[in-house]
Amino acid sequence: MTDLTETPLLLRAARGEVLERPPVWMMRQAGRYMKVYRDLREKYPGFRERSENPEIAIEISLQPWRAFQPDGVIMFSDILTPLPGIGIDFDIVESKGPLFETPIRTQEQIDALTPLNPEKSLPFIKTILQSLRSEINNKSTLLGFVGAPWTLAAYAIEGKSSKNYSIIKGMAFREPAILHQFLSKIADAIATYVRYQIDCGAQVVQLFDSWAGQLSPQDYETFALPYQQQVVRQVKETHPDTPLILYISGSAGVLERMGKSGVDIVSVDWTVDMAEARQRLGQDMKVQGNIDPGVLFGSHDFIRDRIIDTIRKAGNRGHILNLGHGVLVGTPEDNVRFFFETAKQALVSY
Repeated sequence: MTDLTETPLLLRAARGEVLERPPVWMMRQAGRYMKVYRDLREKYPGFRERSENPEIAIEISLQPWRAFQPDGVIMFSDILTPLPGIGIDFDIVESKGPLFETPIRTQEQIDALTPLNPEKSLPFIKTILQSLRSEINNKSTLLGFVGAPWTLAAYAIEGKSSKNYSIIKGMAFREPAILHQFLSKIADAIATYVRYQIDCGAQVVQLFDSWAGQLSPQDYETFALPYQQQVVRQVKETHPDTPLILYISGSAGVLERMGKSGVDIVSVDWTVDMAEARQRLGQDMKVQGNIDPGVLFGSHDFIRDRIIDTIRKAGNRGHILNLGHGVLVGTPEDNVRFFFETAKQALVSY
């Protein structure tokens, strides 16, 4: 057996061990709230230039690791990164987000998509993950991540960020057969991508289905859940021991359904009380979260109180402390530092 001292804390939590304190990391912990990142962005203004250049992406991934020593280090990338590898190109424009010059709207476009070959189309991912794994050397857990099929399809069909998702929902309710084909092709590509990330060194992989919270429970079960399950099923066939996390923003209405996806850990947003989330998901499901990112604009006492409250409600088994969404732009770096320091000192007590 592996000596537990050699197994990083987050990985132990993901496997369901009883721990004295939960591991802690933050979604979007590398990024615009950090001055070192903003300085680097001045030098390399293109997002894809930063995320697809190994040297730059490695440096950005390690910025919060050096500053705060989180228990999880997540590679700097984007959920859309694999799409060009199947034939869907895009650009990311600063302050506007992703833009697709030719959104996916027709059967012909879906038929023209190709299977993902990450060795060929995403060689930089291997360099990034292998270098990060070597650098953190099991002092922390290396996380990979991907977008889930519904959310990637929504971006590709809408052509950009959306407030009402009317185009993809129109396709879902008018031409469901076309959308189902598209979702299944994306699910196959994402499963391949997850396997590749694990083979390159990722110890845990998080699936972001960021926009699935905009679906009714009925439509979530039709257009999101089956394709989350398709990804998880394929990954578990070859990598059964790698923990998978599922995150959805605005997930209160579909929380129990998230638990049916097959993932090991459900990442809970802040709209659900952690004790209620535990009850709704069942004690066998591990959880991540779920502090409101806005808490980091509060006083140190307020931040400490929220950390202790969340840890107490989550219990001492199967909990990874995190925010309920990503770190917000403008968050004081000192408050992020205090968050990590306090979390690491907070023992689970009753």
